[in-house]
Amino acid sequence: MALIYPAGELLHERYLVVKTIGQGGYGCIYLAEDQRLSGRLCAVKQVSYDPSLPEEMLHESRAQFLREATVLARLDHPNLPKVSDFFSIGALDFLVMDYVPGDDLRAVIAKASAEKRFLPEADVLNWALQIGDALAYLHAQQPPIVHRDIKPSNIKLTPTGLVKLVDFGLVKLLAPGEVTITILQGQGTALYTPLEQYGGDSSHTDNRADIYAFGGTLYHLLTNQTPVNVRDRFLNPNALVPPRQINPAISPRVEEAILWALNLHPNDRPQNVSSLVKALTGESTGALRQVSNVLGQPARPYEPMGLTERAMIATVAGLAFLSLLLTLLRNL
Repeated sequence: MALIYPAGELLHERYLVVKTIGQGGYGCIYLAEDQRLSGRLCAVKQVSYDPSLPEEMLHESRAQFLREATVLARLDHPNLPKVSDFFSIGALDFLVMDYVPGDDLRAVIAKASAEKRFLPEADVLNWALQIGDALAYLHAQQPPIVHRDIKPSNIKLTPTGLVKLVDFGLVKLLAPGEVTITILQGQGTALYTPLEQYGGDSSHTDNRADIYAFGGTLYHLLTNQTPVNVRDRFLNPNALVPPRQINPAISPRVEEAILWALNLHPNDRPQNVSSLVKALTGESTGALRQVSNVLGQPARPYEPMGLTERAMIATVAGLAFLSLLLTLLRNL
């Protein structure tokens, strides 16, 4: 268990901890007051590392943190919190960014569901345009930045109506021909994670992984239901219920765009965020021919899968078989 600093602790002789606002296996996030800039609240993300890692890998992980923190500090977009500082205390690394007030979209969905209503499509599309713009900005960086954990709880709705994509914990820098290390050793949240992201850091995930998670987030926002995880969809191609069967108020155009983004194979998804946003807003009809793949119909031809993709699918199938075998043995 990582060290958790209590309220009142002063970090880096500057950031006074107010409270812990998020916690995971290898890190946490504090709400803190900046003692140099009076009245400024910030979110301080603490990163710890698996102590069982070999020393060389641990050293490389920390070096990767510094590289990524440097890149994140250069980002400037209205729908992203500004990263303003990073520092280390002993074996722990810290990332400082703007504190974003308001509820996350998971809480917004929960409230709508409790009131037995759906969120208006117009509101969801407004948020989608903002998040799409932020993702396009990240993907356009050199090297491109893939968030890898798009989900409702990582999107904050501010009191002014602005939405911000938060939590850079699984951010990955993509350099051509180079395998990178993800500093927090995570694979995203299962309900929104595409199949290729289960391959671990050795697999090549690109901007289309964010597009899948973005589509899953929109599905959840408009139906009050999480999308079916990719393992179950791999075993049963008909497992994903079309959004309009849950919420008939969703327009056919938006449903088509969401299902396009949720294709299992990355080649069958929009190849960039701009294409998805155009489909959502009706500027493109490219989504229609892709929807049959998601609903369990024969898929259109696409490029042959590479070794990584074939290994990924074989791994998922093997895990599914092992799970079934264990269940049968328990019932004997």
